[in-house]
Amino acid sequence: MKTQIELAREGIVTPQMETVARNENFEPEAIRRKVALGEVVIASHPNRKHQRVVGIGSGLRTKVNGSIGTSSDIYDIELEVRKARAIQEEGADTLMELSAGGDLDKVRQAVLANCDLPVGNVPLYQAFCEAARKYKNPNRLDPEYLFELIERQLSDGISFMAIHCGINQFSIERLRKQGFRYGGLVSKGGTFMVSWMEYNKKENPLYEQFDRVCALMKKYDAVLSLGNGIRAGAIHDSHDRAQMAEMIINCELAELGREMGCQMMVEGPGHVPLDEIAGNIMLEKRMSGNAPYYVLGPLPADCGAGYDHITAAIGAASAARHGADLICYITPAEHLALPNEADVREGVRVTRLAVHIGDVAKYPERRNREKQVSLARRDTRWEDQLRLLMFPDRALEIRKSRSPENEKTCTMCGNFCAMERGLSLFEKEIKGDKISVPL
Repeated sequence: MKTQIELAREGIVTPQMETVARNENFEPEAIRRKVALGEVVIASHPNRKHQRVVGIGSGLRTKVNGSIGTSSDIYDIELEVRKARAIQEEGADTLMELSAGGDLDKVRQAVLANCDLPVGNVPLYQAFCEAARKYKNPNRLDPEYLFELIERQLSDGISFMAIHCGINQFSIERLRKQGFRYGGLVSKGGTFMVSWMEYNKKENPLYEQFDRVCALMKKYDAVLSLGNGIRAGAIHDSHDRAQMAEMIINCELAELGREMGCQMMVEGPGHVPLDEIAGNIMLEKRMSGNAPYYVLGPLPADCGAGYDHITAAIGAASAARHGADLICYITPAEHLALPNEADVREGVRVTRLAVHIGDVAKYPERRNREKQVSLARRDTRWEDQLRLLMFPDRALEIRKSRSPENEKTCTMCGNFCAMERGLSLFEKEIKGDKISVPL
């Protein structure tokens, strides 16, 4: 079976490319060219019949990923299934199943059976969990088992994998020589791989046998997302030498993977000050040959726990504006606890709004929805306004909880409604594009 990028290079427009083109309002040939260049990847497992097809990359709408997963403290498969369904209902584009507690095969299979979104994961989680159970020491993980596990997870229906190929002895040495970090190491998979390398005095097998990783991904036409295992977990660590060493390696591997016919995506931080987000994305795009960039957050401040979904939304809007292609949501539970169903719903909503804000700035030609909302608001056409909003259910809930005496207004201004008064003053002068046509 040939991959999407291999078929695109042969000039073939696949059904998946046609679906992406239709969803994104592109010509199929334009999508084919982007896939051939590696600027767009398509997450679509060939053996999942009821899975949505999602394009990620240059020129497309910025996508939102929601993450779920058990922990060593909380293992509840039904809860994870409910969270997966909630993430899908709230409009996320992809889902990552990141369990690290309990029967990990059962959790993954249950989520895949109950969700239509492309599902990704981090294979190192299960690998180190099972090594810890078997040997009482995760550092005794057998690399051969790791590769077997990657294929088993792919065969279940995983569409994209965050694999920590960019951690190597060179990047670890940068951590030592810079005196470690303010925020430490925050990637579970990345930290345990560093521990494995230190304990065994060996190179990262995922880096050393990168061609083998790509061969497995190609077999299932899965997207290889080059994990950011040494990402900054504090804004004072942003763009330190260790993070940059891994970023350079990942961007180089993205190029090598494309040459092998594998769909490639690069992952980014993490905690990044607002003024550095644009530069971070520029570096990834330039060094990787414009590979799709999957950004975790990013969080432009470290002190917002409890409201870190808001902190991350600010970073996500900036990241989307400057060219990030897929944003992993952050929930209100970030840094505090395992998210519950309410947390994941809120996380998806604020991240969707954030990337929409970024896209409105990135693609000025796609602002018609904003214009139509404004016209409906100006003309106090409440039904049209609610229909055009991203979250009409929440807006209607608030409005009904404080109903106005005059149904054309709201209780913020009541009889002093600026919209109603302004329209009465200038209605005769409205012309051209400012004329409101009820939708």
